[in-house]
Amino acid sequence: MFPIIYSDTFLDHETGSFHPESPQRLKVIVNALKTISWGDRLQWQQPSNLRQRDPLPYIRNCHTHEYIKRVETIATNGGGFLDGDTIVSPHSYNVALLAVNAWLDGVDTVLETHNPAFVLSRPPGHHAVQNTGMGFCLFSNAAIAANYALQQPGVQRVAIVDWDVHHGNGTQTIIEDNPNIAYCSLHQFPAYPGTGRASEKGKYDNVLNIPMEPGSDLKTYQLAFSEQIIPFLEGFKGDLLIVSAGYDANEADPLASINLYPNDYSIFTEQLLTVTSRILFGLEGGYDLSALSNSVVATIQTCLSRK
Repeated sequence: MFPIIYSDTFLDHETGSFHPESPQRLKVIVNALKTISWGDRLQWQQPSNLRQRDPLPYIRNCHTHEYIKRVETIATNGGGFLDGDTIVSPHSYNVALLAVNAWLDGVDTVLETHNPAFVLSRPPGHHAVQNTGMGFCLFSNAAIAANYALQQPGVQRVAIVDWDVHHGNGTQTIIEDNPNIAYCSLHQFPAYPGTGRASEKGKYDNVLNIPMEPGSDLKTYQLAFSEQIIPFLEGFKGDLLIVSAGYDANEADPLASINLYPNDYSIFTEQLLTVTSRILFGLEGGYDLSALSNSVVATIQTCLSRK
């Protein structure tokens, strides 16, 4: 069985009628997974609720107290904006806390089973820096999960691969001074948020950025995986791999200009599985609904085919 950590509560982060990061993103993924022929091989798990696990101690490892309170206050006061693109609705604070719990539960599941799992949550996280959210993101889920994993028995090093089409500036800034966390991102450049140059390597050479030109396709990505990402991961020897699984590098996506297709993610997944089976996938971006759902399906199907 393949674990999916998901809650309908993630739909309560309301971004408005025309915002690309909408609840519909999760609805189409869940529908695709519940109607697919091998859907009986999926194990749906509710994330730990906020009484079962308080995520705030783990969030405070990555975000300032002032910022966390700011998100809570905006939500309590009826909602508002962190920036022009990043919305906090009345329920967003608690939804974002639950999303963090889902990622932490995902870490627990992968460490227990030594097999992959997928967190279907929102809001996304990889643009959220220590003192503010941005780029649709509230809390830096992948960085929080990586720091949490390092507190677990037998985990000394954690690697993060970010294949979202946008550079995960938040993840990088939070982890780049930690020699026990490695971060690798391949992303369109130039593009939002303007970070992720190849010269950004982290304090301990623990950051690998691979800028991709607009129009890049599967061939370019495969070369990046085989020549850079896989050697980087094998050299780091992480005890857990976290994937910031954004699917906005699809050709159909309205927010970028990379020419991938949903089945390409099965190839990337297969390559990562040659490094380790202890992989936590967590949803980041992806805004064409058909390409998004088909890409998630391709990712999970590849994991199941390895068992």
